[in-house]
Amino acid sequence: MLHERPPLAPRAERIARLNAAIQGRSGADLSLAALKAALDPALGGRVALVSSFGADSVVLLDMVAQLNPSLPVLFIDTELLFPETLQYQCEVAAHLGLRDIRVIRAPRAELLEHDADGLLYHFDPDACCALRKVAPLARALAGFDGWITGRKRYQAGTRADMPVFEEDEADRIKINPLALWQPGEAARHVSARNLPRHPLLDRGYRSIGCAPCTTPVREGEDERAGRWRGRGKIECGLHSPAHTDGQGEAA
Repeated sequence: MLHERPPLAPRAERIARLNAAIQGRSGADLSLAALKAALDPALGGRVALVSSFGADSVVLLDMVAQLNPSLPVLFIDTELLFPETLQYQCEVAAHLGLRDIRVIRAPRAELLEHDADGLLYHFDPDACCALRKVAPLARALAGFDGWITGRKRYQAGTRADMPVFEEDEADRIKINPLALWQPGEAARHVSARNLPRHPLLDRGYRSIGCAPCTTPVREGEDERAGRWRGRGKIECGLHSPAHTDGQGEAA
């Protein structure tokens, strides 16, 4: 007989307790403490990690694997990803022993209706992201009380004041364990832990999304400069108010 889960405390109270759990910590110690607190069902509820298996994704995946390798990991396959990313996803999952990778895709009928020729990204990248990323993730997150992202403050001006724990637009708790990390910290963690590196890093890619909308980064450029280059776009919409209605990047 299944037992009902005890009711969760109000979200604001849980966020306050989560923030209290990381007081006085920094770096990897803060990140692990944030994850441990978030994975406590009484604080985070039902939680999933949303991972792009991109440039730095292996850092959080490694930490989660140490704490709970059975945690659901939601991987959005837009069907426009680099082949190297798809291969890397399989390699990392096997290396870390992750047991619940959930590959998320837009329904075939929706792709045929809205992007039959696969060129929507060229004419309307916002609509493409909404179709292939945001709406599929909104459906996949149904039933979860919180989700973990790999965002960092230094990556973009839109993330400069991002807290470690926050409420998202769908009234879930969003957990950003790497929010306070600085440039170079992720690479040092990968090296220290001898983790697999995304193969495109050696070809100049620093932030890796869909193949048609991602280019290598030049010397001196921001690490996200290669995303939607020349399009005036810096986010795909997963972390904007549009997320709530499915019309609008995790790690």
